[in-house]
Amino acid sequence: MKIKAENLPQNLLTNKYSIFWISGDEPLLVQESADLVRKHYRETGFEEREIYNTDSDFDFDRFNNSVNNLSLFSAKKIFELRLDKTTGKSGGSEKLMLGQKEKAAVDSFIEANNPDFALIITSLKLDKSLLSSKWVKEYDHLMGLVQVWPIDRDGLIKWLSKKLNASKISADREVLQLLSERVEGNLLAANQEVEKLKLLANFENNSRVNLNTKTIMQVVADNSRFDAYDLVDAALIGDSTRCQKIIANLKDEGVHPLFVLNALTKELRGLNKMIDKKESGQRVNSILQTSRIFFHRKQAVTNAFQRLSRQEVWRMLDKARNIDKAIKGAALRNPWDEISVLALELSGHHVFQQC
Repeated sequence: MKIKAENLPQNLLTNKYSIFWISGDEPLLVQESADLVRKHYRETGFEEREIYNTDSDFDFDRFNNSVNNLSLFSAKKIFELRLDKTTGKSGGSEKLMLGQKEKAAVDSFIEANNPDFALIITSLKLDKSLLSSKWVKEYDHLMGLVQVWPIDRDGLIKWLSKKLNASKISADREVLQLLSERVEGNLLAANQEVEKLKLLANFENNSRVNLNTKTIMQVVADNSRFDAYDLVDAALIGDSTRCQKIIANLKDEGVHPLFVLNALTKELRGLNKMIDKKESGQRVNSILQTSRIFFHRKQAVTNAFQRLSRQEVWRMLDKARNIDKAIKGAALRNPWDEISVLALELSGHHVFQQC
């Protein structure tokens, strides 16, 4: 059964599953969810733990023998399968490669059906073909499938607030906003900055510390990191200022402009299809569902295809075609400047250019 990461603590209270599969492209968030599951099992008497990394040295026989150990005197045990194999790229990110040995390991654990054993699986984001496969559906009622999504800006502020509060550091909205801008798109850096702030604060008297913007400016480096899809979502929402920050960041990091253009073009083509459906009378929720828009992007996509017309999208697609020429040297224009203009137009700003 699919479980939202934010609902995991409540779900653990039911003790319904002995298997939890936690997947996602943000290692820190996957680790945090795995820590919650591990803590739950430890509190319920699971004292031992065995970890298996499914790389080239994965010993399936050892795993199989362990999960089939029926000794009357064995302690409750947590098994961890860390699915490390990846292959290629999917949508700009690595995708999980699940082989027969990995599947056989899960099969073996389920067939053993030992109430004193628990299994935690961690992996990269699962692609649609694996999620819809017969093998995964067969075990849907036996395991909790936790899909961890990247944190958006609002989610990052909440995450930072929770982290700081747990460390007895108080921060108002302005402070959290500034901190989030400095670490956006780089959750590991965000975690490191929180740890740094904890060390800088004096906790010997065990009192709360109030964090201010001056401290953030002096202490926290600008660790913000973005990819082309962050730019797309910023444009869809209509945040032109953020669009320009992301473009500058991508340019400084040496990202090829063609990759950024491809992301924008792909989104424009998708919007074109959705606008057609909207104009034919289909409802918004139906359009989002048939277009397979994940929940964390619904607000951004809805904002765009409800305010844009078909003519505007076609005009931007034509501009994208000209940017492609500029990137390939067939037009005398600066590709990054043109991408900046395209992103501004997608965000709802009409830009007048000289020919």
